[in-house]
Amino acid sequence: MIRPMFGAVCLGVATLSSHAMAQNVETGAELYQHYCATCHGIDATGHGPMAGVLVIQPTDLTQLASGDGVFPTTRVVARIDGRDPLVSHGSPMPVYGPYFDGQDTSMKTPDGQPILTSQPIVDLVAYLETLQ
Repeated sequence: MIRPMFGAVCLGVATLSSHAMAQNVETGAELYQHYCATCHGIDATGHGPMAGVLVIQPTDLTQLASGDGVFPTTRVVARIDGRDPLVSHGSPMPVYGPYFDGQDTSMKTPDGQPILTSQPIVDLVAYLETLQ
């Protein structure tokens, strides 16, 4: 009785873990174009059509890993989900923060540490990593 139950629990955890870590770059690209390109630009270099009206100019998202070559996953997740807010035009960035709430999942930093966030942010971060 214990052995079949243990097997079922292990299978459930493995299924949950693989789902939690799934990253969809295509979905991330769609999210970027819909929510981020207005400020950061279609090419993600920080020259979107709204950049001129912002107090703080948008970051060039193609250069996030330029310092040491390591993508700053924790910083990027925290900036997007609001744990590390940035006031750029009178309100905290992200403007679309509530959209990214829910659908809790986790992802790992380059050094293997897990970060709890939402699935849209996991997908968006996966896309941003491809721009480096």
